[in-house]
Amino acid sequence: MLTGDLTLFVAGFILNFLAAFVIVRFIYYPGGRCNNYVFTFRAFNTVIYFIMWLFTSIELSIGAGFGLFALFSILRYRTETVPIREMTYLFVMAALPVLNSVLWGFARYDEMLIANVLVILTIWILDKAWGFNREQHQMDVIYEKIDLIPRERREEMLADLRTRTGLNVYEVEVLSVNFLRDTAEIRITYSNNKG
Repeated sequence: MLTGDLTLFVAGFILNFLAAFVIVRFIYYPGGRCNNYVFTFRAFNTVIYFIMWLFTSIELSIGAGFGLFALFSILRYRTETVPIREMTYLFVMAALPVLNSVLWGFARYDEMLIANVLVILTIWILDKAWGFNREQHQMDVIYEKIDLIPRERREEMLADLRTRTGLNVYEVEVLSVNFLRDTAEIRITYSNNKG
């Protein structure tokens, strides 16, 4: 049987986990974004919750909490550039357990619940309902149908690129044309959205 403090610890963890799960699984993940970050979001959220619970349970100064964020600020992902949207989700996943552990530690359960619901609702509105989820990607392509390059045939070119690549291509820029090989180097801009 769990003691009172351990019961509170587990209950707070479950509520924090559920809030983070809703954000990652039902807001971030369905957007077709890079799913490599799902592990990072969940791991950051869980570990920060445990560390902040330790800080609040042994009554360390708030300076220790800022020290934790300073530690995270020196982390850099050197293998690839992390898109700004993923960095925003990472910040939310890092800030949420700080908020939850502090409010739970001071027995402000109603405020914690309201704060989590408002965070989830705000992210959902911004990411889904208002349509700010068009994530832009660019790719350079060698294109052989140079008869579609003139600006007046741009819609045909976009339709052809959508069919051939399976991507939601919505913009194309001609970088260079090689008339000897009847090819063009183009830059396509596409999003992960279906429409």
